[in-house]
Amino acid sequence: MQLKNHIFLMTEYNQSMNINIFAIVEKLSPAQLNVDCGAFFGSVFGTLNHIAVGDTLWLKRFSSSLHSHAALDPVRDLKNPESLESTLCENLHELSVRRSLLDEVFLNFAESITEAELLESVIYRNMKGEIYSKNLFSLLMHVFNHQTHHRGQVTTLLSQFGLGYGVTDLAAYIPNM
Repeated sequence: MQLKNHIFLMTEYNQSMNINIFAIVEKLSPAQLNVDCGAFFGSVFGTLNHIAVGDTLWLKRFSSSLHSHAALDPVRDLKNPESLESTLCENLHELSVRRSLLDEVFLNFAESITEAELLESVIYRNMKGEIYSKNLFSLLMHVFNHQTHHRGQVTTLLSQFGLGYGVTDLAAYIPNM
């Protein structure tokens, strides 16, 4: 499988999982959505917000390094989160809109990226201002892994509220040969 195809598979998988999670999360009461359940980012809302913070940070980093990609234009003007705990949105509807935007950017970026670009380095600054130069493909895999990790926390919290979430395995999205 080409790297580009794998990135596209991951963007489709993540978008589908995000759509499913938000559809289930909408069933929670505001109290359930925001109660601190002891997760890394406290609540269901806090965890979903953190995923969007991470995606925003990484997409903005990619947009700074990959100037020619119009697919990244929608994130260029977004405010850079100040911390991993920054609240991007005040309510679930706003967060759902942000999530949809980020997922569309990932899909459009996956369509526009070349195999050669995936092998190139992206130079970026972390939140402490330290400069790094890392392989784009590997960084994208990190972003998808980060989403999956924290969505797993959300599904655990949802199960504690008695809500099922269906199949989350990537294998279900890998095409048959």
